[in-house]
Amino acid sequence: MLTTNQARHAISEDRPAYGLLNAVPTPWMVEMIGYAGYDFVILDTEHMSTNPETLETMIRAAECASITPLVRVPGVDYASITRALDSGAQGIVVPRIRTAEEARAVVQMARYAPLGQRGITGGRTTGFGTLALQDYLQQANREILVVLMIEDLEGIKNRDAILSVPGVDWVLPGAVDLSQSMGCPGDPFHPTVTDAIDALATSCRDLPVEFCALPRSPDQLAQWQQWGARVFLLGEDRSLLYRHLKAHLNSCRA
Repeated sequence: MLTTNQARHAISEDRPAYGLLNAVPTPWMVEMIGYAGYDFVILDTEHMSTNPETLETMIRAAECASITPLVRVPGVDYASITRALDSGAQGIVVPRIRTAEEARAVVQMARYAPLGQRGITGGRTTGFGTLALQDYLQQANREILVVLMIEDLEGIKNRDAILSVPGVDWVLPGAVDLSQSMGCPGDPFHPTVTDAIDALATSCRDLPVEFCALPRSPDQLAQWQQWGARVFLLGEDRSLLYRHLKAHLNSCRA
């Protein structure tokens, strides 16, 4: 049954929310991230070939460890969005948003009437009927996060219109993909890329949309904290594991 969204709750109390991108698609990894103290985890189905049954089990693992499970879907796709939410995800992350029309379509797919037109079902999201349907619909509209990724120049140019769409909660920049779109592929630190991300963050200032920072260095983390960001995606479990395993081996050899 849908529970309180811990990441959303932290923001409502003006506390920062810290998360990781999950690229090791196993329940035990999700559970470990939760017990490590992170507020949210993004389960990736855009680049990872996670089957629906495994995804649902990973969402259960997040629930056990009291961490907010978000699912990155492949794109603006009704079936992917509703399947993730019906499995118990407390939010969706949608990549490559370029226009306000795409943002509105995502909101319609992710929220129930009167805020959207998400299809209604029962199952585990209502505790198999132990939560009244009307109560569930209201709770889902209140708790579920709609997170949009802006990853190319078109999305940056249309950022104000995208962020003004009612029902959008967070925006997340994709620095590496932005670097491709801006003619400096593979360089997320290029000034053109960082300027675009700064402009995206600035556009969130007077709107009820949280900017999710992706610091790639301690200096960037400090800068975004000083700027006033309240949501942080602190990397990916796969790369963190690799670096720590390699460092452990090298220290033992030394």
